[in-house]
Amino acid sequence: MRVCIVGSGAVGSLFAANLATLDDVEVWAFDLSQAHVDAINDRGLRLTGAGEVQARLRATSDPEELPPCDFGIVATKAMHADAAIAATAHAFADGAVASVMNGVGNEETLARHVGRVIRGTTFPAGKLLEPGVVQWDVKGDTTFSPFEPAPASAEQVELLADACTRGGMPTAAVADARPAQWRKVIFNASTNPIGALTGLTHGRVCERPDLRALVTRLVDEGKSVAGAQGITLDADPEQLIDHAAKPEVAYGHKASMLQDVEARRQTEIDFLNGGIARFGRELGVPTPTHDAITALIKGVEASWT
Repeated sequence: MRVCIVGSGAVGSLFAANLATLDDVEVWAFDLSQAHVDAINDRGLRLTGAGEVQARLRATSDPEELPPCDFGIVATKAMHADAAIAATAHAFADGAVASVMNGVGNEETLARHVGRVIRGTTFPAGKLLEPGVVQWDVKGDTTFSPFEPAPASAEQVELLADACTRGGMPTAAVADARPAQWRKVIFNASTNPIGALTGLTHGRVCERPDLRALVTRLVDEGKSVAGAQGITLDADPEQLIDHAAKPEVAYGHKASMLQDVEARRQTEIDFLNGGIARFGRELGVPTPTHDAITALIKGVEASWT
C-alpha cells in the first residue's frame, strides 16, 4: 500500500511517521516547506513527547514527483486544502483521499478534485519543533467513513483505518463519521478561539469560570446546529473539554489557533466557528456567540496588516 500525506505539519507528520513504521506501507509526504522536506529526506521524521517515533519516508515539495497512491490523507489547514488537492490530485486517480482537517466542509473541497473521498476526523495534536521534528502533545482516536456524495468504498475505508491503527494511530471505520466529526468541530470551535484571543492554554481557559461559561454557550449553539441536521454526537463535548483540561492530558496544550495567532498566520476560523454559523444560517438555527467569536478572530487577523 502506498499512502501520501498531503500537508506534513504537526498532524500530518503524526500520520506520516506512524504509518512509515509499517513494513507493508510506503509513505510519501507532500509539503511546501522545503526545509521540512529536506530534513525528512536527510534525517527522517522524528516524533517526541506523547510518543517517540523515528521514521524514514519520502518527502517532496514538487507534486509532480508523487507516484500513484492508494490513499491520500489531507492534513493541511482547511483554507489551504483546495490548492493542495488540486496540485496532487493526479496521484489519486485510482485511489481514495481522506480528510483529517479541522472544521466542516473539507470533504466537499476534496470531492471537487478526486472521485473517492473518505470523511474523517482526528483528535491527536502536536506542534512542529523544527524541520523534521514534531512534538506529539495529545494522543487520540481517528474516525473514517465514506463521504456520501463521492464515497470511497467501505473496503477502502477499512483498509486505511486498519493501517493507521497498526501504525499507532487508533482509527475506527464506521458507516457515518459525522457524529465524531461534529463532536470535534464543536470541541475545537468552543475552545480554540478562546485560547487564541486570550493567549491561554486549554487548561487555563477551563479553570476560569467566566471563560468556561463562554465555552458552554458555544457548545450549546454547536449542539443545536448538529441536532438540526439529525446528527447525534458520539460523545458530550463538555465532558471531553473537561477531560482535556486535566494536567496529564492537555492542560498546557496551546491550541492550533493560538499557535497561528502567535505566528500571525491566517486561522481556520471560517471552517470552525464560521462553519458552524454558516450551517446555522442554512438551517435557521441562531448562533450569535459563534458569530461574535468569528468577528473577533477576524479582527485580530486584520490587525496584522
